[in-house]
Amino acid sequence: MLTRLLRRFLAPYTGLLVLVCVFQLGQTFAALWLPTLNADIINNGVAKGDVDYIWAVSVPMFLASFIQIACAIGAVWAGARAAMGLGRDVRAQLLERVMTFSAREIARFGAPSLITRNTNDVQQVQQLVFMACIMLVGAPIMMVGGIVMALREDAGLSWLVAVAVPVLMVSVLLIIRRMVPLFRQQQTRLDAVNRVMREQLTGLRVVRAFTREEAERRRFGAANEDLTQTTLEVGRLMVLMFPVVMAVLNFSTVAVIWFGAHRVNSGGMEIGSLFAYLTYLTQILMSVMMATMVATTVPRAAVSAERIGEVLAESTSVVAPTNPVPLGDLHGEVEFDDVSFTYPGAEEPVLDRVSFTARPGTTTAIVGSTGSGKTTLVKLLPRLFDATGGSVRLDGVDVRDIDPEQVWTRVGLVPQKPYLFSGTVASNLRFGRPEATDDELWAALEVAQAAGFVRAYDDGLDHPISQRGSNVSGGQRQRLCIARALVARPELYLFDDSFSALDVATDARLRAALVPWVADATVIVVAQRVSTIVDADQIVVLDAGRVVGIGTHDELLDTCETYQQIVSSQLRVSDLDDAGVLVAAERSTGAVQGGGTTRVLPDDGGSHAEEPGS
Repeated sequence: MLTRLLRRFLAPYTGLLVLVCVFQLGQTFAALWLPTLNADIINNGVAKGDVDYIWAVSVPMFLASFIQIACAIGAVWAGARAAMGLGRDVRAQLLERVMTFSAREIARFGAPSLITRNTNDVQQVQQLVFMACIMLVGAPIMMVGGIVMALREDAGLSWLVAVAVPVLMVSVLLIIRRMVPLFRQQQTRLDAVNRVMREQLTGLRVVRAFTREEAERRRFGAANEDLTQTTLEVGRLMVLMFPVVMAVLNFSTVAVIWFGAHRVNSGGMEIGSLFAYLTYLTQILMSVMMATMVATTVPRAAVSAERIGEVLAESTSVVAPTNPVPLGDLHGEVEFDDVSFTYPGAEEPVLDRVSFTARPGTTTAIVGSTGSGKTTLVKLLPRLFDATGGSVRLDGVDVRDIDPEQVWTRVGLVPQKPYLFSGTVASNLRFGRPEATDDELWAALEVAQAAGFVRAYDDGLDHPISQRGSNVSGGQRQRLCIARALVARPELYLFDDSFSALDVATDARLRAALVPWVADATVIVVAQRVSTIVDADQIVVLDAGRVVGIGTHDELLDTCETYQQIVSSQLRVSDLDDAGVLVAAERSTGAVQGGGTTRVLPDDGGSHAEEPGS
């Protein structure tokens, strides 16, 4: 996988890699030339006391040194450009691939693992490329050239090279072989640390509310200790590698001096040649050591490349059609026809043969107990998931036959968990329609009942929003998310329990202001509170993933036992008359007009009241 990844992403940088090879070749030749010049100075200049000869040879020595320095700088520059470019391209490809994933693929990998793969794993491959350009390219040239030059100086000591190099290479390979599984384990345990830390940061208030700080500290400590132990094992092997290399280098140096001294003493070798041979042997072994340093990064980079390749090779379960059906002018009729959905690995379906139609200019509400499949149902329309049975049709066309981009641009989704991006109020509101004017933003804020607190900011629409909207309250965050959907002016609105953080009075005002804004659009609302959906044109009641009732509020009170239970669980007995309908009475919490009578919104006891300051 590592080879395929490098071949694919290094192709645009072939020119830089050629430059690296040229610079490394020049640097190596210059480095190999210097010991010969040094031996020449010792043999013909120092030994004979010829100062003029020493000065004459020193000029090419300075030239060789200058070439070596210049080529080294050039190799580092070209190698760094290639490595950093590869890292940038891989990260961009990973992000592009992840952006095509449905919720199913993201859940399979997990957010912490995807973050690690796009940061740490890419960095490992990037580091390998950089080190290979700086060390690995020149190492074989240096080793082969060093052997040739050493044999030119004295062939009688060649057996030392024949022994030292294989011993060093075998020792290093044995160590690397043990490191490969540890690198794979290290990356997996790094994922675990990221996952635990991300959960604790996200759920910090829950941890503190239940005084679980010590338990969470122990959980993080266990994951951290696992990573530490694996890293220590890797470190021990890496620490062992360099003493082995230095031991072979030092023993080889001693052997060269010992046996070379005897040859010098017998007249078979000159003293300058002995120094040159010693330098060449050092260069040969140092080239092996440099290759060894790169080799230590190869196993970890190979593991990282496999993890990157898994993401790049993963295909989304939400596939764009080969020949998409153009939508044209969208009317907005949504039809769920015998729709079923089962999560991967689940034994029972979350949705079982759900059928209903939502028409333009009407509001369809979906209610049901927790776990009945309400949120899953609304995720099928924008194709966050694809139905495993039946079909979801938009204007009579199966959404799986439409280009997903066309569906997404026509749907305004307000998710169950409101999410704001770091930036400003204006940048968040313009997320779905960047060309929206300030007047349009204020109009949407008025409808969403958010204009008041935005005007209270000194900088108004330019007020900064922190990551995830952490500097605004839950109710404010939810209203800004509603306003963001309104600014986009889509033909379809999906409100997934989007009013739960609002108090009853704010909820009533928002829904009243919403009516003219969405008059021509198709509105689907998932709600827990009856007060939110009491005036909906039709209410779909789900129970264990099945439709158990469809009708208006009054019709369902008469015909659907499940809906009656939901209503009665949110009202006091005194709020119901003998027929089981709401008593016509005024209530300061916000009565709404409907059907010619004043129908009181049920009081949920403030269980969904806004957070302080909202």
